[in-house]
Amino acid sequence: MIVTSADFDATGRERRFLTHVVEETLAGRGDRIKAYTIATEVFGRGESFDAQTDPIVRIEAGHLRRALERYYLTSGQADLILITIPKGGYVPVFSRRSPTPVAELPTTPDASLVVPAPAVRRRRSSLIWVLVALLVALAPIVWWWHLPGAGPDMPERPRVLVQAFEDQAGTTASAAIASGLKQEVISQLSKFKDIVVMESTAKADDTSVASPRFILAGSVNLSTDAFRLQVRFINRRDDSVLWAESYDGGMKVADLLQAEADIARKVTTTLAQTYGVIFQADAFHHVENPPDDWAAYSCTLSFYAYRVDLNPETRSSVRTCLEKSVDRFPNYATAWGLLSLIYIDDYRFDFSADRASSPAALAHAFTAARRAVGLDPLNIRGRQAEMFALYYRKEIDAALSVGKEALAVNPNDTELLGEYGDRLAMSGNWHEGCALIGQARQRNPSSVGYYDIDLAMCSYFLGDYVQAAIWIKKSPIPSNPVYHMLAAAIFGEGGDKVAAERERAWLDQNQPALVKNIRQDLSMRLLRSQDVEFVLGSLRKAGLDVPH
Repeated sequence: MIVTSADFDATGRERRFLTHVVEETLAGRGDRIKAYTIATEVFGRGESFDAQTDPIVRIEAGHLRRALERYYLTSGQADLILITIPKGGYVPVFSRRSPTPVAELPTTPDASLVVPAPAVRRRRSSLIWVLVALLVALAPIVWWWHLPGAGPDMPERPRVLVQAFEDQAGTTASAAIASGLKQEVISQLSKFKDIVVMESTAKADDTSVASPRFILAGSVNLSTDAFRLQVRFINRRDDSVLWAESYDGGMKVADLLQAEADIARKVTTTLAQTYGVIFQADAFHHVENPPDDWAAYSCTLSFYAYRVDLNPETRSSVRTCLEKSVDRFPNYATAWGLLSLIYIDDYRFDFSADRASSPAALAHAFTAARRAVGLDPLNIRGRQAEMFALYYRKEIDAALSVGKEALAVNPNDTELLGEYGDRLAMSGNWHEGCALIGQARQRNPSSVGYYDIDLAMCSYFLGDYVQAAIWIKKSPIPSNPVYHMLAAAIFGEGGDKVAAERERAWLDQNQPALVKNIRQDLSMRLLRSQDVEFVLGSLRKAGLDVPH
């Protein structure tokens, strides 16, 4: 059932779009499916609607096509009936596939199953089409209740009501831009699976549905050749404005859709990324005697706070919190993903002499990551954890493939962007990987400390030791032994004997096991032997007694 599936990443309007065109086609009225009828009968546009000046139907069709593609890559893999909406029109095409693996599916619909002309279609009614019609027709009644996170068995998640952007110009063009911007923001925001996006005021006020805690509102105005979106993000607890910004875009038809997409990405990244506006608001919101659902959500906030300085004592408490969360909410994909990342940190930051617990930590990480991905294939934290676990299992190609696929699902997730760049860089692709890390830092300045050590490593391997020293001095995680190991290599290679001696002394005093097993530790992190040898040589220059 497509429109009731949690993996059908579409707005309510797009679901109505799909319902309408399928019902019309199956009823023999495919010839009526035009931009005008969709705009007036589905989107509520007036009789004066002009598809040449108002691109809303074309925009929504593009969103719907992408949502269908994602659905058939996830929970729709086993569907025997495929629904596609070919470009250039809005009449759906139905095709049947055999239950073969996804990789073997045909790339084009079966022409024999394209719905025929109305006169023939009436004589060839099929039980399959009746079932499809019933499923789609019933969807508006039940799909809301199947949203991920709706119901008592899922934890708290931030709910954001995206209101219609006010059209201050009052023209057909400004109305189309306001509508297009809103829908593009909803589409981009919905990719963050830990946020519930709402667009209906009726549903927001429905007592059977949890009320949104945040509102995104805005207005659109026009000048001669440009438009301006003014947007604000409001906390409903006290009606405070948490964030506000203005964005400009050109009015040329060729640039308009791209401008809307770019603005939506900027808005979405600012609000929903790790350490973004929503995180900041909830991280500082204290709840007395929190219920289980809020406590579980708070564990995810604690995880991101831990990642700022990677303190091992904090890691232990966050691990316990997440373990309790998945025990209470076993279908909480994000918590499984974050728990996997905690286990990964147990593995990569275990510097004990025998490291007896490390293989078990990696095995736990891989199991938890697969559990997260199994629950929600589009959950980015689960995919990120899977990438990490595969990388440390030395399944490098598989790890990078997972990272690339996850980034395609949500290119606005800067946490993933930086971590995927990190895996690329340490596997030997320093230029491309470090460029992604730089983008992540630029787009998410609230978590710059976490990226500073990565950029220090990038500058070091790219031969800029002065810049590497600047980055490492800015990094706020000196409690982590990896920080001191990298700092010693940077200062040793750069010739700063005083700083290098300071780092050598710290390592000898606080982490003798790391110094003893330094080659093993570097080989775990760096794929290429020449990169390992380069770091070992720099550490010798810093005065460490590193065996050859």
